[in-house]
Amino acid sequence: MRGLILDGGLRGTGATDAARQAVVELLEGRGWKVDSVTLAEQKIAYCLGCFECWTKTPGICRIDDDGREVTAAMLASDLVVYLSPVTFGGYSSALKKALDRSICLVSPFFTRIDGEVHHRARYAHYPSVLGVGVLAAPDPAQEEIFGHLIVRNAINLHAPTCGSCVVYTGQSAAAMTAAMDKAMAELAVPAIERVLEGSR
Repeated sequence: MRGLILDGGLRGTGATDAARQAVVELLEGRGWKVDSVTLAEQKIAYCLGCFECWTKTPGICRIDDDGREVTAAMLASDLVVYLSPVTFGGYSSALKKALDRSICLVSPFFTRIDGEVHHRARYAHYPSVLGVGVLAAPDPAQEEIFGHLIVRNAINLHAPTCGSCVVYTGQSAAAMTAAMDKAMAELAVPAIERVLEGSR
């Protein structure tokens, strides 16, 4: 099994370092091959919103930079970890920019998934998604938003399953690992089922 960590930590902050190490050790301890990309160190331009990756060069962004390699690596993985400082419940700018560039992984055409309208899948295989957010201290509102964002993005990406957790700056490695281990257990439940359970 191949795991890819998209580390959205911002340059010079070190905010995600401990969490990244905990994820690597957890996955490698389970026999996963793990690759990690520090997004702030990559040359990734902002999505232009031109939709050429849907119409002119299906599946390939017109911008020839590291964003192409990151997107290809996502598709080649069995699990993608969205690791990010939590910003108003969302992702860091570095992770958001990379994920915006991944719209080429889905089709411009639409389908219904349990009554909801989503883009069709372009490929036969998509990775599961594990979201790991980092906060300075517990913040229930931001944590709830982060969890919903992971589920919704997983559905849009046709991820077979997803899970999420939030860890805290200065938290022990054991506590981080326990939170991540619990989130990994969530990978047994399809993303759309989480939405349907929440609406009941």
